[in-house]
Amino acid sequence: MSTELIPILALAVMFVAATLLPVNMGALGFVAAFFVGTLAVGMSSDDIIGGFPAELFLTLVGITYLFAIAQNNGTVDLLVRGAVRLVGGRVALIPWVMFGITGVLTSIGALGPAAVAIIAPIALGFAARYKINALLMGMMVIHGAQAGGFSPISIYGVTVNNIASKAGLVSSPLALFLGSLFFNAAIGVLLFVFLGGRNLLGRSVHDEDRNDDGAVGGASAAPTPMRGHGATTTKAPVQTVTAESSPPLATAVRAVTFEQILTLIGLGALALFSLVLDLDVGFISMTVAVVLALASPKAQKGAIAQISWSTVLLIGGVLTFVGVLQEAGTVEYVGDAVASLGLPLLVALLLCYIGAIVSAFASSTAILGATIPLAVPFLLSGNIGAVGVIVALSVSSTIVDVSPFSTNGALVLANAQDVDRDRFYKQILKYSALVTLVGPLVAWAIFVLPGWL
Repeated sequence: MSTELIPILALAVMFVAATLLPVNMGALGFVAAFFVGTLAVGMSSDDIIGGFPAELFLTLVGITYLFAIAQNNGTVDLLVRGAVRLVGGRVALIPWVMFGITGVLTSIGALGPAAVAIIAPIALGFAARYKINALLMGMMVIHGAQAGGFSPISIYGVTVNNIASKAGLVSSPLALFLGSLFFNAAIGVLLFVFLGGRNLLGRSVHDEDRNDDGAVGGASAAPTPMRGHGATTTKAPVQTVTAESSPPLATAVRAVTFEQILTLIGLGALALFSLVLDLDVGFISMTVAVVLALASPKAQKGAIAQISWSTVLLIGGVLTFVGVLQEAGTVEYVGDAVASLGLPLLVALLLCYIGAIVSAFASSTAILGATIPLAVPFLLSGNIGAVGVIVALSVSSTIVDVSPFSTNGALVLANAQDVDRDRFYKQILKYSALVTLVGPLVAWAIFVLPGWL
């Protein structure tokens, strides 16, 4: 068996083992990375460890640590109350507000993971409080980020347009932006319809609060099991406010505490430095969390235990193995084989699938930089519309960021509240598999097959 195919076989074995046995797939990933990397690819241990996603690790730990503190000191509930007033108490509008906010942030230049890191914890707090499907809310945030992700001033948009320009291809920044916008908006509509959005119509947050069992923010005084992916830890208890001690969440008027003011300033600093100044969201979130912990030690009590360590292990192990897969040349091997087929429509479709499958585990920007150049030779021939292929490749390579192994999907998984993490992980995995199987085909059928772009 060729070196390029061995990592694919190992990845398949990992998936089967993690599905049938109660073992964290990340642990399997580290083991597979070690054996495949050293025995089949000839990598050193240092080279294998070099594939560990340190930036994503810091982001996951920093964001979940920061928002655990914000949850404990009541700042998340404060943000929820403010957002509720913006939507006039209409529960059905909340998922769309989250979709729109993340879309606006990425369209004006924010990195997708940075926007999701800030919005997802708040959105999932809404989901827990008002009994909105957590999968619906989390995926609306991610697809919102992708909806705005290809504006002419966004990271994705600039990257793709520059690649096309340097290759001498005909491109349309407007078609790229609108194609991604409407494609993700359409997915949002389907999510809303099939994941309980219709049941939200006519519901008011005031009705929810009158029927509430007394816990504010959807929290419970009892520890919540975190069985996710073989983990056996528990989430630390979150401070609750009972109905007897305070009015309903949506109508409550309570004094803002010093810790909450400081946390709001910290979240504002996180947004400013990560979205505007483009500094690393992981370092900034960790810095803010540590400042809050030093300023108010009581507020961070139990916050470390609330970090989603099982998710961190999962992502770290799988992506370390993906680094071995890339080092083995598997992606280039498959891509070159596809590009040599000589049938433009078929090549375009297969490249869409390659971009989607690989991007579910790796950087979308890097995949766009790899798949579009593979398409250049047959795009320059003029036998197929270059703009349509570029849009289809771009959409296919980014809609899969819902994968639990991508930064965005991992952030949603790590910040979910009051859910069975193992079950939620499987829901995200199934949804991302559906998107990966169907999304590229639909994108190809819309943007490439008709030949109108």
